[in-house]
Amino acid sequence: MSNVDLRFRQIHLDFHTSPDIEGIGDEFDAEEFASTLEKAHVDSITCFARCHHGMLYYDSKAFPERVHPHLANKNLLKQQIEACHRHNIRVPIYITVQWDQYTSEEHPEWLAVDGEGKPFGNALFEPGFYRKLCVNSPYRDFLKAFTQEILETFPVDGLFFDIVQPTPCVCKYCRAEMEALNLDPSSLEDRQKYGQMMINEFKRDMTAFIRQFNKKCTIFYNKGHVGPAHRPVTDAYTHFELESLPSGGWGYLHFPIAVRYARNLGLDCMGMTGKFHTSWGDFHSFKNKAALEFECFHMLALNAKCSIGDQLEPNGRLSQPVYDLIGSVYSQVEAKEPWCVGAKAVTDIGVFTPEEFEGANDIRLTPSIMGVTRMLQEAGHQFDIIDSQAELSKYKVLVLPDIIPVSDEFASKLEKYIANGGAIIASFESGLNENKDAFNLRPLGVKLKGQAPYSPDFIILRGDIGKGLPQTEHVMYMRGLEVEATEGTEVLAETAIPYFNRTWQHFCSHRHTPSSGSIGYPGILKNGRAIYFMHPIFAQYEQNAPRWCKQLFLNALDILLPEPAVRHSGPSTMIVALNEQAEHNRLVLHLLHYIPERRSSDIDIIEDVIPLYNVKVSVKVNGDVKVVTCVPQGQSMAFEVKDGRVEFTVPEINGHQMVALQMV
Repeated sequence: MSNVDLRFRQIHLDFHTSPDIEGIGDEFDAEEFASTLEKAHVDSITCFARCHHGMLYYDSKAFPERVHPHLANKNLLKQQIEACHRHNIRVPIYITVQWDQYTSEEHPEWLAVDGEGKPFGNALFEPGFYRKLCVNSPYRDFLKAFTQEILETFPVDGLFFDIVQPTPCVCKYCRAEMEALNLDPSSLEDRQKYGQMMINEFKRDMTAFIRQFNKKCTIFYNKGHVGPAHRPVTDAYTHFELESLPSGGWGYLHFPIAVRYARNLGLDCMGMTGKFHTSWGDFHSFKNKAALEFECFHMLALNAKCSIGDQLEPNGRLSQPVYDLIGSVYSQVEAKEPWCVGAKAVTDIGVFTPEEFEGANDIRLTPSIMGVTRMLQEAGHQFDIIDSQAELSKYKVLVLPDIIPVSDEFASKLEKYIANGGAIIASFESGLNENKDAFNLRPLGVKLKGQAPYSPDFIILRGDIGKGLPQTEHVMYMRGLEVEATEGTEVLAETAIPYFNRTWQHFCSHRHTPSSGSIGYPGILKNGRAIYFMHPIFAQYEQNAPRWCKQLFLNALDILLPEPAVRHSGPSTMIVALNEQAEHNRLVLHLLHYIPERRSSDIDIIEDVIPLYNVKVSVKVNGDVKVVTCVPQGQSMAFEVKDGRVEFTVPEINGHQMVALQMV
């Protein structure tokens, strides 16, 4: 558990600057630089020691050959730090790791090599500095020497190491180490296993090295995503910075998934977006203010501090219009901070991430985790993303979306959880053993027969599981598993089968064959406190969002979780997050209404804020409520407490509204 408490309003100031550009930093004015940041309400900024081009931005004595050849101000980094410190602005220092164009040209023997003997990254004659260096080579010695010079030259608040990613490298150094560990370098699986082991060892080694010189600076290793792979190596970190530029490939769903996982690992978290319309290096572009507001306020709602990416222009001057934009958002963040300091999420539901089992290591998340996150956010449920190592007792319901395998050890943990009063919702292959040939989670009350013989097939809705939907057949597009109920298991919904599967020999109409009306096999089953869906409803929702898939899941939640933490009358486009500030004996509810639209072929856009009015809210509370207030405005609201819930009406939600529930 780290005791690092990050500041709320950071800038991540890229400075990847070509050695072919002259006059680097020739217009830099230290006082103007710091004053611009201060006026924009910035209280922390990451500044560059070395960039992806491999250039240095200070007067290096140990590596003078690497100093940018046109660095007009040899004290650029030094003056940035000194000026910011005079204005009480923190300055972590940026160091690139696996991308460095200068080093890849001067030391090609240090490059990471793939299974075909080729360097990872862009080809030699393609623009870009993406050829990846191997930190298992003598390059590590250079990194340490370089880092030592930084630690001995500057007052170091923190170190941000960028591009620190597991790589299935087969350079001669990695091959030798793999063979010593009885791993097969010709096996991609073994290379991936070793790549993760090696990058974790590098992080621990580098952190231990840093602590010889500086006991207190923050340390973060960035790979563009934080997930289950970080749990075993949290001891090398002081905090997490969650790079997630929605327009830069991550999308608007990446950040909430990543932070709902990372915030449970015991370290302070910071979200990172950008001022760019698209992504890094998009010079002279401006994110719409509404989008930047949403991205920062969403960070606050999900217990993260804020970081906005920018890139300093070669002349060393900050763009005033950019910092007018940033200041217009960070002034609001500053006003909201008192209700965010020390806040912890109040959650009912734990959702297991397939990433733990699929081995994902980048921003491309599996459809099932994206689908379940969409469903829960759209319904206002309070949830965490978790892995099999998490403490389960805090959750009322656990969700195993589509593809969560269950080992004997994991099954024992889940069965103990259910025996102690917990509930589980599982779908499709979740609950199967690691070989996928039998269910290994007895409380589901199902036995595997095999792959469903028909697809699409049709779920027949009736009773509580079909609440809010026509009590008829609904198509299920993705093929499911055929299961049978074990003794005591109730079938909540049957599945009807089509006349035949669509093939070249027999087909009907444009897409799929209609229902024959004949019952084929169980579709949704309930065994005590467990509900199982035979279809991959979460991946299906991510693909084309059938409302009935979401409604069926929410109905299952209503059965198992009749008193959720929050209910509201707002639209499904509203995001709701409930936090507790124990030190202040209050709950803080965040209500956000910003709507990303696909206005272009590439990215989602937020331009307009559409206010909501008179939204009814009900929050489950333990204890008496003293006052309910819209903050930071200080507007008190009438409320009523009944049956353990406080009910009130929020008069207006203009983008983001926080509501403080002060307990007696």
